Amino acid sequence: MRRTSLRTDRLLVIGAGPVGLAMADALKQRGVAFDLIDASDGVGGLWRHGVYQGVHIVSSKKSTAYTHYPMPAHYPDFPSSTQILRYLENFAHDRDLGPHIELQRKVVRAQPLADESWQVRFDDGEERTYRGIVVCNGHHWDRRMPRYPGRFTGGFIHSADYREPKQLQGQRVLAIGGGNSGCDIACEAARVGASCDWSLRSGYWFLPKTAFGRPLTDLPIWNLPVFMQRIILRALISVFIGDYRRYGLQKPDHNLFERHPAFGTDVLNYLRQGRIRPRADIARFSGTRVHFTDGSVGEYDLVVAATGFNNSIPFLPKGLVAMENNVPQLYGGAFSHAVKNLYVIGAAQPRNGFGSLVAPAAKLFAELIEMQDEIELPIGYVLKEQGMRLPTTPLIDPGAARREIHLANWTLWMFKKQAKKIAETKPRPPFDPSLYEFVGDENGPVAVNQ
Repeated sequence: MRRTSLRTDRLLVIGAGPVGLAMADALKQRGVAFDLIDASDGVGGLWRHGVYQGVHIVSSKKSTAYTHYPMPAHYPDFPSSTQILRYLENFAHDRDLGPHIELQRKVVRAQPLADESWQVRFDDGEERTYRGIVVCNGHHWDRRMPRYPGRFTGGFIHSADYREPKQLQGQRVLAIGGGNSGCDIACEAARVGASCDWSLRSGYWFLPKTAFGRPLTDLPIWNLPVFMQRIILRALISVFIGDYRRYGLQKPDHNLFERHPAFGTDVLNYLRQGRIRPRADIARFSGTRVHFTDGSVGEYDLVVAATGFNNSIPFLPKGLVAMENNVPQLYGGAFSHAVKNLYVIGAAQPRNGFGSLVAPAAKLFAELIEMQDEIELPIGYVLKEQGMRLPTTPLIDPGAARREIHLANWTLWMFKKQAKKIAETKPRPPFDPSLYEFVGDENGPVAVNQ
């Protein structure tokens, strides 16, 4: 018999990583009842099971720590993954989140009901009905694998499958991708592999992790307008790194911050030492041989694709949260215009550490979530009618975001007043839950927006 329970007095927070913990703490401080679940065997999200051995954060401990919960003074400027996990565990303990947490609970589907409460099914078959759901399932787990003509007969893994240097030891490695993971894995392969080549589809921006003896993310530039940030950072690149083409790399084909830059210069040092060989984009595979777009050919034992992740929420009805260029189409970065009591938090990435932005954002979101009970329309619908634009990039300018949060905190009373006016003048059509039903096939439940 399927277990069912009504928990319409509370919210369900899905995911106990850095964002889920921050949201749980903010809700607790406001007295909003919630359950916090995670599919893993402990809190920490990516930092528990999703990172490779020896990784360190690329933003500083100051910019990564929650604003109201600093990291220990003895931590280095760039703590290890083990230290970050311990920090998050301590945060959960010190903020007394333990009584709210259920571990090894995986949501397989969640759908809105006629009253816009949410029915949630877990992988063990249990069903619960919650007042609403707060989705904090992260965006570094759904691997985006590259596709090339031909077939590679050697080893082929995603960076998410890389855990320790012995996977690279003695291998002729081809690393793909210019993000932080691609840089780290290429450096590790240069240290322990038989050889390392590094394929980049285009030019990337590489920033020094430190400047003038301080972590780059601690310099007082991140509240400046973006064009000024770009001017300053380009000057720092010119001084500390120089022209990327001197390292055998392509010139960036996009403006700084249009894509996530990589932090750190270790990979550039290995390029100058000849221990990493830069390669063009891949044209095709042929057995263990890789043909590149510049006509060159290499032979490899292992290809590691550091090609990023898809933004996915697989347990929601298909189409409920649209994706455009891997960016969830949510107003205010969190709110659906279609349905109430759905909050997707943390789908975007700040350009520096998470804590300095997540903590104040979580406090604001908790206030808005509490306010939803007093508003007839979904918060996202109100924001849409107010003319807010949907996001076009997954990257967040931290300074601009903090200013927007500060302004929103001062104008919440006005938002509530405008929401009531919109409900009177531009009401949405009656909510139809049948648009967001799940139908089954031979493989089990499949979400379909009819």
